[in-house]
Amino acid sequence: MKKTWKLVVVGISCCMMESVMAQSDPVLLFPDGAPGETAKLVEKADTNGGKTGGETVLRITDVSEPTITVYPASQELASGAAMVVCPGGGYNILAYDLEGDEVCEWLNDLGVTAVLLKYRVPRREGRAKHEAPLQDVQRAIGYVRAHAAEMDIDPERIGVMGFSAGAHLSAMASNSFQKRTYPRVDAADDVSCRPDFCLLVYPAYLDGKDFQLAPEVKVSSSTPPTLLIQAEDDKAYINSSLFYYYALKEAGVPAWMHLYSKGGHGYGLRDTGAAVNEWPDRAEDWFREIGVIE
Repeated sequence: MKKTWKLVVVGISCCMMESVMAQSDPVLLFPDGAPGETAKLVEKADTNGGKTGGETVLRITDVSEPTITVYPASQELASGAAMVVCPGGGYNILAYDLEGDEVCEWLNDLGVTAVLLKYRVPRREGRAKHEAPLQDVQRAIGYVRAHAAEMDIDPERIGVMGFSAGAHLSAMASNSFQKRTYPRVDAADDVSCRPDFCLLVYPAYLDGKDFQLAPEVKVSSSTPPTLLIQAEDDKAYINSSLFYYYALKEAGVPAWMHLYSKGGHGYGLRDTGAAVNEWPDRAEDWFREIGVIE
């Protein structure tokens, strides 16, 4: 029996709501509590951090219970592919609409089922910035693959994408899949958590010292095919894309990069008046080239 999907209003905080075309109930990734969490935080959301493309950005923080929310592609467009979406925010907040909801709606228009990951932020004291979020994204990919049949998707066409810190997290998921970084929860942890393809938009934190990759990023020939989107004037993070692309090339991993002269950082899919705003068209071309969509 097919599930029924409907338009719902999901509460973000006591004072803020959002309307999304998504699964009626977000899936709690760790029903008995996320690994290493000792206290339940009260999620906070605001739109007071400025605007992008003339619109506010919904910022969420204090996430201690990671979830996924499924945006199913329509039956008319469905390609059978799925993408786990990781918003950015410096591992301190999540730009939840700019790099989440809006991205999921774009993927749906292409026939791709989108899975929006709400991973744990802010950074946990005494833990690497990506440690808790990596557990969340590994669990998310495994969960989607384990439930591929009921979600009407191909278990061998599940990708991951992210923006800024979320792109760093996506790269970590692309290179840290040999074993789970948390204790087994259920059968979803018995299937592979390797993404089949990866899209990185203005990735952060992938570069280390002495013109090398960050030490936690271990690229190998098993790293999935990857597309990078980067603006040259994104001075703080351009080396993340350049170093990662070079590492992929050296490892023999199919890699694509679109490098634009201007665009800066943090534009998402919104129109900021720069040529980089056409990147979704190039991503669509790439999806077709690697067989994600027809």
